[in-house]
Amino acid sequence: MDKAVLAVGVLLIVVLSKLKSLLVAKPKLNLPPGPWALPWIGSIHHVVMSSPLIYRAMRDLARKHGPLMMLHLGEVRTLVVSSPEAAQEIMKTHDVTFADRHMNATVGVLTFNGTDLVFGSYGERWRQLRKVVVLELLSVARVQSFRRIREDETARLVQKLAASARAGATVNLSKMISMFVNDTFVRESIGSRCKYQDEYLDAFHTAVRQTSALTLADLFPSSRLMQILGTAPRKALECRNRITRILNQIISETMEAMDKQGDQTAQQVEGLLGVLLRIQKEASMPIPLTNDTIVALMFDLFGAGSDTSSTTLTWIMTELIRNPAVMAKAQAEVRDAFKGKTAITEDDLATADVRYLKLVIKEALRLHCPVPLLLPRQCRETCQVMGYDIPKGTSVLINVWAICRDPKYWEDAEQFKPERFEKSNLDYKGTNFEFLPFGSGRRMCPGANLGVANMELALASLLYHFDWKLPSGVEPKDVDVWEALGLIASKKQDLILHPVTRFAPANA
Repeated sequence: MDKAVLAVGVLLIVVLSKLKSLLVAKPKLNLPPGPWALPWIGSIHHVVMSSPLIYRAMRDLARKHGPLMMLHLGEVRTLVVSSPEAAQEIMKTHDVTFADRHMNATVGVLTFNGTDLVFGSYGERWRQLRKVVVLELLSVARVQSFRRIREDETARLVQKLAASARAGATVNLSKMISMFVNDTFVRESIGSRCKYQDEYLDAFHTAVRQTSALTLADLFPSSRLMQILGTAPRKALECRNRITRILNQIISETMEAMDKQGDQTAQQVEGLLGVLLRIQKEASMPIPLTNDTIVALMFDLFGAGSDTSSTTLTWIMTELIRNPAVMAKAQAEVRDAFKGKTAITEDDLATADVRYLKLVIKEALRLHCPVPLLLPRQCRETCQVMGYDIPKGTSVLINVWAICRDPKYWEDAEQFKPERFEKSNLDYKGTNFEFLPFGSGRRMCPGANLGVANMELALASLLYHFDWKLPSGVEPKDVDVWEALGLIASKKQDLILHPVTRFAPANA
């Protein structure tokens, strides 16, 4: 009898607690609008069925639901930001609140669980790493110290193109630009050419491809089954192990060279890796700079400094060949500025009046943002943005591709018109929220100076030395301008052109 009474009592308590939970009203969140969702998969069907390119699909959805739009990508609540005003709220007004990165399973593997700079959690360790990167690795003085490397690699590119021009051959300019930027950045990173370069690049690009799609492990982080079924994290781990092995070998060889040369000689020739190893040796940082941290930082630097620059330079040449009047104007400027030269140096660039060339680069960054959704942020604590509640843990995507093509802010937004910047103060510093190719706020990309420097001299040289023609039968309007799938919006089809030498380079 006592047991029966006890059982009834327990049952009554359970029922009453359930009733209480139903009767006590929970605060209802005023979430941003979004498309209707399905059980389990959420809003994924709206994204993948609209366009294979996520940022294009999200632009179309935002036109219906507004500049602050909430999606549910599997288990991941995702805020999509599609206007300058909304971007300013996230990256300026509430910058600290959104200073963390959203890190999925695949990215976590590649970044040693966020021990790098790009995906590291906001805090003292992150601030110390960023300080080193900004002041030691990517400062104006450091970028200028690499000018001889850029001049040398640009000369090699021009010589190869001149040889093709003499043979009357077409060239795959996309691949040539990619090789040029990779060679340049490897030398800037290590201080010399690297025998492991091809192996490293293969592992690096394979790793980046694993981050380019919506995968089961990333969409359902709480599901152990999905973590088992998801192949991207496993492939990413294989790539990370390869990258780590290669970089550790390079680190070992670099340290030996530094010891043999002595500090003074080493500092005269040190690349980005040498700087990090010197800081590690000096033990001058408040946090330990381990080899794993150096490997993660080098992965960050290469990702930010190579693919984005080569992608943008390819888009510039694509838009110039599609717009002959713009090409002619840009070529006339550089040929007038560098008349009679057999090679252009960075000193020449610094003193020449090549304003239109710089406008061409700006316009390419507007129309073809290299990272269309920037890198995802994460809400650190529940807050209000533009009258809506944003719950803690929400992933945030800034659709700068949509913002930079919004006709509300850009006249003839889909057209390539460098002249739009002639009477404008818009720059790369992240203070103009309708133009954010490098982001803004605490999480802004610190490598803008190096990225632009790696493009300017090459672009000036391509326009100065060569006229450019399309293969027979291809018209400018026929040149494809679709992006490939991936985190970085590279050109889907390679750019094939025929170079014609106008001013022969030295030693041609």
